[in-house]
Amino acid sequence: MTPDYVRELYPFLHDTPATGGAGLDAIMSMAQQSTLQKCEDVVALRRQLQSEYGDLLPTAAEAMAQRFRRGGSLLAFGNGGSATDAHDAVTDCLFPQMPEWRVLPALSLVGDIATLTAIANDVGFDKVFLRQVIAFGTAADIALGFSTSGNSANVVEGLAEARRRGLLTIAVSGNEGGILGRADAADFCFIARAEHIPRIQEGQATVWHALLDQLQARLAESAEDGA
Repeated sequence: MTPDYVRELYPFLHDTPATGGAGLDAIMSMAQQSTLQKCEDVVALRRQLQSEYGDLLPTAAEAMAQRFRRGGSLLAFGNGGSATDAHDAVTDCLFPQMPEWRVLPALSLVGDIATLTAIANDVGFDKVFLRQVIAFGTAADIALGFSTSGNSANVVEGLAEARRRGLLTIAVSGNEGGILGRADAADFCFIARAEHIPRIQEGQATVWHALLDQLQARLAESAEDGA
């Protein structure tokens, strides 16, 4: 007998009203419709981001470029899926995807297990990014925090500490923005306004890669001008 939780996770594999017992053809049709709906949702979210932040993204990219021109680094952090987004951002800086792009100094604050577990155990998990900002951050740097809810306490505290220390702070949030969506939480906040976490993460990845593209373009312009 199939456990109930398996039926709930994979209803398309079982004879349910959703498939009508029609077998493989019905399952393939459901998968196709699901894929098309996801595509439509992502396109709609990207259009929302372009409409809401089309003017702000270049401003944020120029602010980041100014920090990198002064020798600053990117410090990125988040939890769970947002931790992988932080890793992605750092990897994009250290290993540019385009041959003409510059290598940029960057550090993932989620990558050192010894540091994370030591701070979490000795001080508290809410402080795992704050303490690293204190240790590694300078006023020339950029703090980039990801949170799908905008309410992750350690991300909020990490960005708050970064702002106190003069770092440029960029928050990438979701849903309605949460704490990070407030005016004084970060220098720049970009919100992927969706409720479904995978869609939020799609939107957040779009924001980051748009920032990176414009950042690299501005660095290239300043190099041509001899800045």
